[in-house]
Amino acid sequence: MGPRHAPSSPTTIVPMLRTIDLRGRDLGATELAAALPRPEVDVAMAVEAAATLIADVRERGGAALLAQAERFDGVRPDHLRVPAEAIAAAVDALDPAVRAALEEAIDRVRSATAAQVPPPAVTRLADGAVVRQRWQPVRRVGLYVPGGKAVYPSSVVMNVVPAQVAGVGSIALVSPPQRDQGGSVHPTILAAAGLLGVDEVWAMGGAGAIGALAHGVPDIGLEPVDVVTGPGNVYVAAAKRLVQGAVGIDAEAGPTEILVIADATADPELLAADLVSQAEHDELAAAVLVTDAAELVAPVLAAVERRVAATRHGDRAKVALAGQQSAIVLVDDLATAAAVSDAYGPEHLEIQTADPEAVLAWIANAGAIFLGAASPVSLGDYLAGSNHVLPTGGQARFASGLGASAFLRPQQIIDYDLPALDAVRARILALAEAEDLPAHGEAVAARFPSDPQG
Repeated sequence: MGPRHAPSSPTTIVPMLRTIDLRGRDLGATELAAALPRPEVDVAMAVEAAATLIADVRERGGAALLAQAERFDGVRPDHLRVPAEAIAAAVDALDPAVRAALEEAIDRVRSATAAQVPPPAVTRLADGAVVRQRWQPVRRVGLYVPGGKAVYPSSVVMNVVPAQVAGVGSIALVSPPQRDQGGSVHPTILAAAGLLGVDEVWAMGGAGAIGALAHGVPDIGLEPVDVVTGPGNVYVAAAKRLVQGAVGIDAEAGPTEILVIADATADPELLAADLVSQAEHDELAAAVLVTDAAELVAPVLAAVERRVAATRHGDRAKVALAGQQSAIVLVDDLATAAAVSDAYGPEHLEIQTADPEAVLAWIANAGAIFLGAASPVSLGDYLAGSNHVLPTGGQARFASGLGASAFLRPQQIIDYDLPALDAVRARILALAEAEDLPAHGEAVAARFPSDPQG
């Protein structure tokens, strides 16, 4: 899931997706990537501002966080740390239908995430020569849940559950203070945290909150974390770039995006519904349809216009769909459609074709993949059991969605007895000599003081 609030774009637009015709063109991966639509989001442009906000928090602590809340959120929280009783009250007041949906989402994400935790492994290289592999959780994590144009209790679930499944013992959750909540975190966010047993919730947002998590804020009792995860706007992404190295991060999330591969068997109404569903996130959201069926274009465009006109956030979706980041891309065949998708590396990839598995076999780069007409991205946003915190902006070429692995470190444990060490002693000495590191060899030889060879 990309960031949940972003600067608005101009609203004077042509209310339809543009078409990019790649038919008859033999393009390599680099040329394809250049031909495809992308939003104009430059994290580097936000780095200087983010660095200033982080430095302010490091210098002035809680006072800086309160000042930033007044400046960016329009409210000064009474408490930066949300009182436990406020979390409990939010759980009690939660709409029963929303509570049931969140509890189901928690159960499904917990079950699917458990499959991501590798079991310990033991490799016996020889008698007495053992290397053990274990996956060790980090001690403490900081999870960012954005505010802005919508409320995202589902993002609480998607961040907290993988950390809990990994075995993280200390979890701090931050979310921007809300003016209409008297400076507290939105009660639905608090309720989701309460359902998950998270009692450390802070009313802070933006780059300053990321810096606070990474470096700690002693005067308010906020201890630094080891890993920071969660989506946010461009300043949150810039802040994550700046603190990486001091802490681990999941990714620099950008605007949300959907790419749909469709053939002539796809339903234009469903294609339009899915494109609009992601476009409603914000004006920079990207919606891309890649098809070898030119006859789909007119009915999809007509359905998109109808749906944009009828949905609550149609004005926002209209800007996103008419922006340079959204398009219908025409290709010669489905193999080329898969190559286009791989060059794009979408956050969300839907495959709506006669044989989705055949297309899936060509796909390498995607944050999450949704097969068939009954698997829309909205399912993954809430109740599929998969995680919706996913790489954006082409990062799926080298990054994965949020999961237990973000909070686990593989550790190798070396356990040799003396005879096993003796069996490789001569080769260690040879390599130490070849690298001109004689003390390395001497450390091994010291274990065999009575042996002239040592």
